[in-house]
Amino acid sequence: MIGPMLFSLHRSRRCHPLARVGLALMVAGVGPCLSQETQALEANHRTGEHEYEYLIGPGDLLEVAVWDNTAISRTVPVRPDGKISLPLLHDVQAAGRTPMQLQELINQSLTTYIETPAVSVIVKEVHSFKVSVIGQVKTPGRFELAGHATVLDVLAMAGGLTEFADRGRIVILRQEETLTKQIPFAYDKLVSRNDSSGSQTNFFLQPNDIIVVR
Repeated sequence: MIGPMLFSLHRSRRCHPLARVGLALMVAGVGPCLSQETQALEANHRTGEHEYEYLIGPGDLLEVAVWDNTAISRTVPVRPDGKISLPLLHDVQAAGRTPMQLQELINQSLTTYIETPAVSVIVKEVHSFKVSVIGQVKTPGRFELAGHATVLDVLAMAGGLTEFADRGRIVILRQEETLTKQIPFAYDKLVSRNDSSGSQTNFFLQPNDIIVVR
């Protein structure tokens, strides 16, 4: 509706100034509506991958390289207590940090022993990315992931839903500090051919998420 009017006004050289004001008000009235819909869709997408930055966890295998210093450089596993062992620095807390944060920590700590250290941290193997599926699935259990996986991906790994599963009552339990957040997953709406709203998202899981299928 607005598109043809804009085109018409653009073509007309005798358009009255009041007409231009009226059109501007119409466009301004549509703007907030479109903004609210966009914000709603963005909120759905933020539930998953976009807020998540990978944190090192127990079991991960890290390559710590110190430029021009092979005595300190090595590949080390992250222990169950979340620490790694390095020469000179002994135990260093790795779990709960991003590779870049750990790199900066090691680099800063080594300045006591090396004048200008240049450190790099690479995650060689990921073993801490684990999620659980419980309830009405064919193969409940704890699954180790090598990378990002959506809710549907992990449900497929668990063999899919049983005939007794309530597709409208699936939730993901996510631990955030001392609180457990419950995120509803509208499986029935997502896979329904009758839902054309596009508002349901098959979002990415985070380490230690628990999918509960009632």
